[in-house]
Amino acid sequence: MTKKRFSAVHLLLAMALTLGMTVGGGLLALRMTVGEGALSLLEGLLLVNTRFVGEYEPVQAVDAALEGMVKGLGDRWSYYLTAEEYEAQELQRKNQYVGIGVTVTYEREEGLLLNEILPGSPAEDAGLLVGEVILSADGNALSGDARYQGAGYIRGEAGTTVILEILGQAGTVRTVEVRRAAVDSDPVDLQMLDEKTGYVRVENFYANSAQRFQQAVEELQAQGAQGLVIDMRGNGGGYLTELTAMLDFLLPEGPIFISRNRAGRETVTQSDAGCVELPMVVLVDENTYSAAEFFAAELQEQGAAAVVGMPTSGKGYSQQSFRLPHGGAMNISTAAYFTGSGVSLIGTGLTLDAQVEPGDEGDAQLDKALELLGQRQEAD
Repeated sequence: MTKKRFSAVHLLLAMALTLGMTVGGGLLALRMTVGEGALSLLEGLLLVNTRFVGEYEPVQAVDAALEGMVKGLGDRWSYYLTAEEYEAQELQRKNQYVGIGVTVTYEREEGLLLNEILPGSPAEDAGLLVGEVILSADGNALSGDARYQGAGYIRGEAGTTVILEILGQAGTVRTVEVRRAAVDSDPVDLQMLDEKTGYVRVENFYANSAQRFQQAVEELQAQGAQGLVIDMRGNGGGYLTELTAMLDFLLPEGPIFISRNRAGRETVTQSDAGCVELPMVVLVDENTYSAAEFFAAELQEQGAAAVVGMPTSGKGYSQQSFRLPHGGAMNISTAAYFTGSGVSLIGTGLTLDAQVEPGDEGDAQLDKALELLGQRQEAD
């Protein structure tokens, strides 16, 4: 008779031991790969999900933990976005927003004065006209200080509607229902300030901004511009590709941007020989940020433009957005950047050719820019 080498008990014990070794090995490998901090975060989430006795919103708890992690980096340029914030950011980066397609001013006490109706927008389709006043949105009166919350009532999810009370120019009041939609916005504005001076305002460096900038400059040149004022005030930056495309268009052959990653590897972006040979001045303020700040720095470094306005923040890292499985996103600094000659703006910001405080009346900064532009034209 043959004797069994293993009983059922022995087999179960062997399986348990094998499973333990596998799990233990996996945990050891995980610990070596991501570190004890990551394991602590996972264990914390496990404890909340299995032991916490109170009611809570899981997504909200995860958002708070991730936001805290990014803040813990101590990097003022990295940030966390919830799923809703990420979707809004992506719309903004397409130079779109969900709304009705109007721009407004606050000069009328009784509500929002319609200053512009975008062609093809929901507002145009609903028959709204420039010069009319939005008195209320979905029953929320927009008079007095409530005017400044008006945009929040008017914007919303695409496909939903907003009920507006409109004061017409003839003094009559009507109610209009407008369906919200994704609306394209133009990031570039242009005009001739006089017979030989062109003005370009750039709102951001997101989708299509470089193409629109080039079109604007070429249009101003066709109108006879012999000098340019480029307004970057309030510009919060955007994509590196849009920045380098603008710099390449304006500047002659040579390095225009240097990026250095975590491993210390440098990437140098070069401009080709084509350039715009016009005297230029760039307007900046404390809200000229990231790509906009660098744009002014590179033009100034190459002697292509003077810089006028107020001190800037001195940003020197570029960020990437990483969407996470639950819909949120981490925007973290992944590279340091430098001008074509290797200068970082961190801790210094721009060196202004003329520091000018914004005035209560008129535009003192623009006036100074025009003065310096005239001097550069005479020197040429």
